[in-house]
Amino acid sequence: MGTEEDKKLIIENLKAKTTKTKFYLHDFNKMFPEKRPREVSKLVNGMVTEGILEYWSSGSTTMIGLKGAGLQHGVEENEE
Repeated sequence: MGTEEDKKLIIENLKAKTTKTKFYLHDFNKMFPEKRPREVSKLVNGMVTEGILEYWSSGSTTMIGLKGAGLQHGVEENEE
């Protein structure tokens, strides 16, 4: 699979999840069992840099999700 196909697979998988919007990095590793974790990490970090994905932190853990998805975005927009 090429990088663009990998990105498309990640986006489709995240959009298919209706009850969860944020994921741990190891969840992305499960999408690509044939790739080394470092390769998946570089792909995900690249998608964050491009603005497709975003990091979310609770203070004790960091999760990753589609940019603009999730309940916190509605709350943050109302606070401004």
